[in-house]
Amino acid sequence: MRFCPKCGTKLQIKREKGSLLYSCPKCGHEERASTIEKSIETKRRTGAVKIIRKETDLNPLPTTSTTCPNCKNKEAYWWISQTRGADESATQFFKCTKCGYTWREYS
Repeated sequence: MRFCPKCGTKLQIKREKGSLLYSCPKCGHEERASTIEKSIETKRRTGAVKIIRKETDLNPLPTTSTTCPNCKNKEAYWWISQTRGADESATQFFKCTKCGYTWREYS
């Protein structure tokens, strides 16, 4: 890798009238190149595949009897979260035990 002696910008390789030149894209400085050094970096795949498994019942939530609006199943996991201001009531979330659909109800 070579740099321009005038402005310090990385010189680019240019072919002009059958000869090779180092050329500065910023200030236009050019100099003949007797040899060109070029490095090529390649990366190979190892063939390994990372598999990510989704576990659905690692930490089961409590269940309640309610109707899923998506599949009409009669049971859902539930939890409560404070999604609005502290002076407002909490939001209750449900997740269907059959299809996994999640919905919420404001208290």
